[in-house]
Amino acid sequence: MRLTKFTDLALRSVMRLAVCADGEVLTTREVAEAMDVRQTHAAKAVSRLQHLGVVEARRGRGGGLALTGFGRSASVGWLVRQLEGEEEVVACDDPPCPLRGACRLRGALRAAQEAFYTALDPLTVADLVASPTGPVLVGLGAPPPR
Repeated sequence: MRLTKFTDLALRSVMRLAVCADGEVLTTREVAEAMDVRQTHAAKAVSRLQHLGVVEARRGRGGGLALTGFGRSASVGWLVRQLEGEEEVVACDDPPCPLRGACRLRGALRAAQEAFYTALDPLTVADLVASPTGPVLVGLGAPPPR
């Protein structure tokens, strides 16, 4: 199974926000810089994460992005399912596959996809940022030492 670049970026953004100190917020630009992506791509991922209730975005002076309590404890399996959608691993309908009525591959691939998600279900975002990952994430996008 291969995740889309969008899901990868969203997961890395959540992980970066998860290691912010209490009260610390990051801007979308800072998240984009830390992840080395365009700000427009980061903004799309952040918007989806906000819609899911994983990230809180505040505007104005002192605003920024923060991980919600729900976001910190969210199952990684649930989050990946939400970001990837419920599409089949293989498209059998466009164009229509001649094996559609008797194919065992589609069911096997669907079972493998579900096994992939199930393996991620027990993990939370907090688990993903445990040491040694957390300290590395904190340093991403930080200004170089003088």
